[in-house]
Amino acid sequence: NGNVIKEEGEIMESEMDQYTPTCFFLQYDAVRINQLYEQARWAVLLEEIDCTEEEMLIFAALQYHISKLSLSAETQDFTNESEVDEVEAALSNLEVTLEGGKADNTLEDITDIPKLADNLRLFRPKKLILKAFKQYWFIFKDTSIAYFKNKELEQGEPVEKLNLRGCEVVPDVNVAGRKFGIKLLIPVADGMNEVYLRCDHENQYAQWMAACILASKGKTMADSSYQPEVLNILSFLRMKNRNSASQVASNLETMDMNPECFVSPRCAKKHKSKQLAARILEAHQNVAQMPLVEAKLRFIQAWQSLPEFGLTYYLVRFKGSKKDDILGVSYNRLIRIEAATGIPITTWRFTNMKQWNVNWEIRQVAIEFDQNVSIAFTCLSADCKIVHEYIGGYIFLSTRSKDQNETLDEDLFHKLTGGQE
Repeated sequence: NGNVIKEEGEIMESEMDQYTPTCFFLQYDAVRINQLYEQARWAVLLEEIDCTEEEMLIFAALQYHISKLSLSAETQDFTNESEVDEVEAALSNLEVTLEGGKADNTLEDITDIPKLADNLRLFRPKKLILKAFKQYWFIFKDTSIAYFKNKELEQGEPVEKLNLRGCEVVPDVNVAGRKFGIKLLIPVADGMNEVYLRCDHENQYAQWMAACILASKGKTMADSSYQPEVLNILSFLRMKNRNSASQVASNLETMDMNPECFVSPRCAKKHKSKQLAARILEAHQNVAQMPLVEAKLRFIQAWQSLPEFGLTYYLVRFKGSKKDDILGVSYNRLIRIEAATGIPITTWRFTNMKQWNVNWEIRQVAIEFDQNVSIAFTCLSADCKIVHEYIGGYIFLSTRSKDQNETLDEDLFHKLTGGQE
């Protein structure tokens, strides 16, 4: 009935807010930013989202820095007008990592779409074969990557051309080990092709990673979000750089932190308290000069940059399948994941969706996509209504503009997220 739909709609709106935090700010104020920061902080500490140990230490360093500034009597009043302008600019930059809101009406100049061309190393995983990267000459144009045996052959046929539209892009980075890799999971008819690219340095990595992220969303490097995305990636990488041990050692003597408060329990168990504190202080050197608002926004930005950000998982049984799978639901796509291995099998983007419906009698969700692709599944770990609401809610968000004064279309929201039992 109407009351149930409204109730579920209200729940859905708050849950959607978790995954698209910077797209639709009602107002730019300290309370709103702090709420997002706390949400991100606890998601990391409670391991609701996976991150590497290196990333965990960056999160810890930012938390330590924020806690110090919050306690400081010298913290400036947030109502300062120039600071509010700075916050608005920072929040606008954060939106780069998310879709949500209508596409920019400005047409790209298709005659002048930028391209990347450079030597990278490539590896395709195969059974019983050691992980060996081979160098090729790569050209990134539009939303595709083509690679050749060498630069001299780029005018001919490539060894292979990879269309990245709809693919999964995962960072494979260890800054301390000078490892700058990109993992691509590219949808094909019978599943996902796994491809690893390896860059030589962080600048090259930032450019190619940003291009891959945009291409996965169907955007090119001509899009206005490309350069901000490159800068965001570089900023996060530089926060991971190791600093001199002498400075850390002197700070350790006057340290006033409980390091276990800034990392997940699993991370805390792996290190002695003093060792963990030293590593947090080492990471802190890269963020020590940040003002309070910027530090919180950087934390939110880093959280959004994690590969699993915004994904909610359900155990499902696809129609025609004899085994259970995991369905990952994100703000822009659905991912079918093999339950036994955790490996993505295929991805379906909401932009390719034609329609979806729910058979309430047998609790089955059916979705139809472009190119005559249809799927149907029953939910085993939750009511199918929840998945239906997520899909409808995310599609509703995609219809919203970035105008802060836009009136909320409640009827459309309830139409997309409601249903008849």
